[in-house]
Amino acid sequence: MPAILLDIDGCLHLSGTPYPGAQEAVARLRTAGHRLRFVTNNTIRSARQLAGELRAMRFVVEDDELQTAPRAAAHSLAGRRVLALTMPAIVEDLEGVVLCGEEADAILFGGADDLPETNQVFSYMNLARAFAEIQAGAELYCLHKNRWWQTHRGPLLDSGAFVAGLEYAAGVEAHVLGKPSRAYFQAALEAVDGEPERTYMVGDDVEADVGGAQALGMHGVLVRTGKFRDEWLAASGVTPDVVLDSVADLPEWLESNAE
Repeated sequence: MPAILLDIDGCLHLSGTPYPGAQEAVARLRTAGHRLRFVTNNTIRSARQLAGELRAMRFVVEDDELQTAPRAAAHSLAGRRVLALTMPAIVEDLEGVVLCGEEADAILFGGADDLPETNQVFSYMNLARAFAEIQAGAELYCLHKNRWWQTHRGPLLDSGAFVAGLEYAAGVEAHVLGKPSRAYFQAALEAVDGEPERTYMVGDDVEADVGGAQALGMHGVLVRTGKFRDEWLAASGVTPDVVLDSVADLPEWLESNAE
């Protein structure tokens, strides 16, 4: 039975409101015997908080079924001195990382929302501190480089804009730890004991979800919810295996088309 990787924001729910039929779709996938992994670039809440929120929305999910960019960062940066410009809530997922304010080995960027914490994290002083650390030899890492994300109020600027600005100023390129990085999707495959050609990634981001998964040989399923835009799909250069109206259509499509 194929393994399924499911994006969360924009695929299962929008700003805490589940898409119609999403809970039932996840339940049907489990009943059919698919191995599931919930993969997300959400960087404003911890994996524990995200799992709790999904359960509150009546999704059946265990904490260890979530794969987040902060957890990927903890694995990649374990033991290193890191200046973390991230939302406070995800610090609990950075186990093994030595957090510091100066003399860093690495700078870690990630997380943006219309919360007071965003203004504090991405203040001029913090960005200037990160720039100085890079000049002194620190490597630049980011949880993702998403340009924007979809909310119930419309699109919101994401932290990729800050990453791009620092890359430009420092003349470096950030190492991406979340989607669409190869390492992120490889870890997801290992977690579900999946083979690429027998694994389906389902999400609303044609680049980070579908393009990233297909680069590793997986199938990419794009849903017309969340940040999906027809013009973005046309300009992306990515060809999904299928475009579905929503995740609610996934179980039936898999029954007829899964390899």
